[in-house]
Amino acid sequence: MSPRWRKILMSLVVALVLLPVLVIVAAQFGAFSGSPPADLGVKDGKLKPPSGTPNSVTSQAGLWPDHPQARRAAIEPLRYTGDGKVALQKVAAIVKAMERTTIVKQEPGYLYAQCTTRLMRYTDDLEFWLDEPAGVIHVRSASRIGHGDRGVNRARVEAIRHRFING
Repeated sequence: MSPRWRKILMSLVVALVLLPVLVIVAAQFGAFSGSPPADLGVKDGKLKPPSGTPNSVTSQAGLWPDHPQARRAAIEPLRYTGDGKVALQKVAAIVKAMERTTIVKQEPGYLYAQCTTRLMRYTDDLEFWLDEPAGVIHVRSASRIGHGDRGVNRARVEAIRHRFING
């Protein structure tokens, strides 16, 4: 191999080694956390619609049947018996105990938290709304950036459901 090609090859190897390191360092400084959506919360008895990309789940997906992600984003709400306020407090305790999760807003009937992934520091928004007349707690979990989420938001909600039901 000529010295010129050896130099090119070494440069490529260095670039391939350094690039992932630089990406991870950038992630640690929040490069992939995104900004919190300004339109979270409950408006007219509804949480925000599903994301336009396949990286969210919501128990209210049926309210937007023409939304391109409505079928994919659909997930069951949390069903409870008894006092709804106590049920939402139980959800808050579960969420509070989750790693890399911070409760941002907790008010009567509503809970908003942010969940951050370990390595790349992606941030997902997690909301719960107490619908006492229906006996359910509606939920929405969505990634802020990217296209897919490899099922992370659905798995998160199902893990919360499991702890909610099984105590």
